[in-house]
Amino acid sequence: MNYTNLYYNIVDSLVKDGYIIVDNALDIKLCNELLKIAQDEQNFKEATISSNKRLDKNRRRDKIRWLDYDNSTQSKFLEFSDGLKTVLNKELFLGIKYYEAHFAIYNSGDFYEKHFDSFKNSKNRVVTTVYYLNENWHKDDGGELAIYDKNGNFLKEVLPKANRLVVFMSEEFPHEVKPANKKRYSIAGWFRIDEKI
Repeated sequence: MNYTNLYYNIVDSLVKDGYIIVDNALDIKLCNELLKIAQDEQNFKEATISSNKRLDKNRRRDKIRWLDYDNSTQSKFLEFSDGLKTVLNKELFLGIKYYEAHFAIYNSGDFYEKHFDSFKNSKNRVVTTVYYLNENWHKDDGGELAIYDKNGNFLKEVLPKANRLVVFMSEEFPHEVKPANKKRYSIAGWFRIDEKI
């Protein structure tokens, strides 16, 4: 599937608004295959807070598993992201070195408090992506992504519906995941300008 138009729509929106929400973003077959991988909960670990890898269930309660190129389905998603990286660097001169992403599972009652994706006093993550895998998700199911401006003013609430992609500038938009009322699946990712360890 050719994503060139999507890449340039993302770039235009990042320049204009700093974020974009895209429905029916990728091949629906890929979305369904990624959901199957996420539903196999082996090797998921409780997520930690910030760069010091501290567990704090009062601030964050999801479980995660990092994506890699070992699986053809994951590779397809990462190849899409590599294509976006190339266009972001070409058009916005961001100096992105690599992309990292993990599956995230929120069980009923799980949430992630308001936060920035860029680590404090550290230039690292510059663009965030969130890709949703949840079929038949409704308002009553909770788990919305709430996006704020730098001053903490509410901007947008995003339902985590399947094949919806959210992209935003990591250092500009604090955001939170509201408590989910049923199991919620997503892929969170970051384009980074620091050196890969």
